Amino acid sequence: MERVIFLDRDGTLNEEVHYLHRKEDLKLLSQVPEALRVLKEHGYKLVVITNQAGVARGYYSEDDVVELHGYMNELLRQQGAEIDRFFYCPHHPEHGIGVYRQNCHCRKPQTGMFEAAEQEFVVDKAHSWMIGDKLIDVEAGKNYGVRTILVGTGYGAQIHAELEAAQAAGAGQEVPYDLYAETLMDAARAIVGA
Repeated sequence: MERVIFLDRDGTLNEEVHYLHRKEDLKLLSQVPEALRVLKEHGYKLVVITNQAGVARGYYSEDDVVELHGYMNELLRQQGAEIDRFFYCPHHPEHGIGVYRQNCHCRKPQTGMFEAAEQEFVVDKAHSWMIGDKLIDVEAGKNYGVRTILVGTGYGAQIHAELEAAQAAGAGQEVPYDLYAETLMDAARAIVGA
């Protein structure tokens, strides 16, 4: 069986850009290649799981997504941090155009992209993780049955602070993720040290 790190893309690996699809707008977050390399060196497969509603909305094409992922992986490959597989959902249930307007099983927090990964990897769920900067990422990981980490990059720090404040006020629900890490590097260290 294979230990897999499922990764959100925008806000987790790269800077959050409104409907990112152009190579020139891609900026990897600090220490992301190093963090991915640490995980690879410890035997983890790296799989990106990303919702791409910009395709559904007609802002860019699926070819643009594939091209951007190829470019991102070339940058990472040069640093020994290549992603093993990218999966994306091009649908949106309300704002999609034509065939892209659907309530699909692949859009996070559903688990279709994780299940697609099972066609290529024999996932050891007990030793695999989902890392992302939004609660939808955490929810998707939980729905699939892996442990989850909310990272403080992207939207994560704000979400974590709001949940902690609500808990401190006695109004908070249980934190929905297994761990919180400021950065992807912190998350990688926590995983390999677990």
